[in-house]
Order: sequence, then C-alpha cells, then structure tokens
Amino acid sequence: EYLGLSPHHEQSYRYFMQDNLFDHIDIKPENTHVLNGLAKNPEAECEAYNKLIRDLGGIDLQLLGMGHNGHIAFNEPGDDFGLETHLVDLTESTIEANKRFFESRDEVPRHALSMGIKNIMNARRILIIVSGEEKADIVKEAFTGPVTKDVPASVLQLHPDVTLVGDKAALHKLVEAGVPVCG
Repeated sequence: EYLGLSPHHEQSYRYFMQDNLFDHIDIKPENTHVLNGLAKNPEAECEAYNKLIRDLGGIDLQLLGMGHNGHIAFNEPGDDFGLETHLVDLTESTIEANKRFFESRDEVPRHALSMGIKNIMNARRILIIVSGEEKADIVKEAFTGPVTKDVPASVLQLHPDVTLVGDKAALHKLVEAGVPVCG
C-alpha cells in the first residue's frame, strides 16, 4: 500500500482490491487484509502484518504483478531477498510508471508498505500476471536470466510452484528464447 493514502483514495491498493475483487465475491470484510497506508507507525504496521500472516498459517496463494524494472509487490531492485513486510522507498522508475494514475507526478507517493520477498517466497503457490509489450524484456530477464537483486522477480525461479500468466505481447520474448508456454 502507498504510504499516506487513505483506503478510500482511488489510487490506494485497498480501494483497488475492494472495488475490483472484494465487492464482487462472498467474503467478510474482516477476512480481507491490506496494509494501512495511514498507519501512524509504519514499522509497527509491518510487524503486525507479518504476525497476521504467521497467525493465519502463512499464505496459500500469492497473486503478483511485475513492474517495468522487475519489482514485485513494491520490492524494488536492490532490496534484500530476506526482508519481510517493510517500508519501501519507491524508485524513480516506479514513480514514473505510476504517475499515469495520479493528476501529476508530484502526487505519486514516494514510499509504500510492502510484503517482502521472504513473505512472497514462503507462499505455497504464486501466480504472477503480466501484460504488454513494454514488459517483454523484463519478463524474459526475470525468468531466464540469473537470480539477482537487480531484478527482484528473478527470485521466483527458486520457488517450487509459480504460474506465470501473460498476454502474447508480454511473453513473446520467452517464446523466442525457447521457453515453453501454453496458449
């Protein structure tokens, strides 16, 4: 979640999840968990989220997207793979990519609260969804290149149960590299 955005702000991830998923399925609000971008103590919010994950027995299915720089869940290039939920300084490339959702670049938050790579890698199953030609290079790098902190999504190569779903535009360079894809 973006630090500083209300759950009712149209660009908050809480709002996105509520509007695009939770309002359309039979789920009790108390069974939905999104980090609080207005937390007075972001570090305490992160620790509480880690505890919630542990108390609930872990994550069964982790749903992810991937940023243009290979970030997953706001884990930016260079972030430590051992981190759990934490406060993130967003990179200029992430701010630039997300400015289209705000009235101006200046309105894009500069920080977020994010599950860490450790949380993600501890999930039993991972589903990652990508789309668009502009993601084709980073998708290929993430899934055929070396595992590196420079491309956070590359760590997914080490998980035993990852499903990548994408449109032809995002996946075509995997096909060109000889990676088998369905569809």
